[in-house]
Amino acid sequence: MQYPATRRVRLWSGLALLCIMATVLTGCQKQEFERAEGPNLAWDNLRGRWVLVNYWAEWCKPCLEEIPELNELDKAPNITVLGVNFDGVEGEALVRLGERMGIEFTLLAEDPGPALGWALPVGLPATFVVNPGGDLLEARFGAQTETGIRALISR
Repeated sequence: MQYPATRRVRLWSGLALLCIMATVLTGCQKQEFERAEGPNLAWDNLRGRWVLVNYWAEWCKPCLEEIPELNELDKAPNITVLGVNFDGVEGEALVRLGERMGIEFTLLAEDPGPALGWALPVGLPATFVVNPGGDLLEARFGAQTETGIRALISR
């Protein structure tokens, strides 16, 4: 069946509007990430805080060295530290590994990077620093110190 030109234009316009709305709604979905233990973490709930997403591995000596520094930073009222195991350890094994390594900050069961548009770091340790507005400020490589991070966020 052939529709008049004005009706075809309205049909295409309606389809285009639906596609745009679907794209906008998909982009507005809330990001949630699974924790190693406990409820999912809503990314939007971290707005207003500095977020350090730290990639680590058990075999990485500088990763081990920075754990106490990150534990202290995580205690600050305006900073949240999230740990991501680079080797893909999951579930109860991840919880036990974190305990054995003395990690007190939240461990994520999944890498938030792909959902946030970040590339997987090529070296460890890697710490992605997100400002209180939710924007990636920078990615830092090597062991971080409490003093160094505090200097960065106080600029």
